[in-house]
Amino acid sequence: MAKAPSSGRLPAAKRKAQLLHAAALVFAQRGYSGTTTAELAKAAGITEPIIYRHFSGKRELFIALVEQTGQDTIREWEEQLRTAKDPAERLSRLVTANPMVSNRESVVYRVIVQAMMEIDDQDIRAALHNHVAKLHQFLQAEVARAQDGGQVSKRFSPEITAWALIELAIGYGVLSATRFPGHGLDKTGKHVSDVIGQLMLGERYKRAEG
Repeated sequence: MAKAPSSGRLPAAKRKAQLLHAAALVFAQRGYSGTTTAELAKAAGITEPIIYRHFSGKRELFIALVEQTGQDTIREWEEQLRTAKDPAERLSRLVTANPMVSNRESVVYRVIVQAMMEIDDQDIRAALHNHVAKLHQFLQAEVARAQDGGQVSKRFSPEITAWALIELAIGYGVLSATRFPGHGLDKTGKHVSDVIGQLMLGERYKRAEG
């Protein structure tokens, strides 16, 4: 397990960010239930008491990580969409912008999968619901924008279309994590994301590179 470098005394905001980064790696490898605060402290290169200066315990740290993951996902989407020329291109990019498999976020996003295993904890479940709701709201707004611009059919509501994108992303992401050979592709090279992209956008759809 990689150990975060010790950086001496840090300002509170930077120390908290360091803790969240180190915790993401540990939780991704060991899960929420299998992780101790001692392991989190070791990974961050600090002592356990320092964790309790910033978080009441493991649960609060985990919930903060779930919340941050959602914020980072939306920030990453906004960056990817910044240069898109129209709503159709924005949606094309979003269809393939799956945080569960992107190089930048895939390890961190495993924390969300871990959160799905802890839904009996009311606080974690609430954080997970809030996380998904924010992603759904973002996607719904993008679909509505494309529909209002006449680039996507209004046959289905933005609400259900956004859910379809989320369901696809989760299913594809889980299978990717299992390293299932050849999933999501057919013999011609068509990708499962092409199906929903072309259903929504027709000839306007173009699979995003990367």
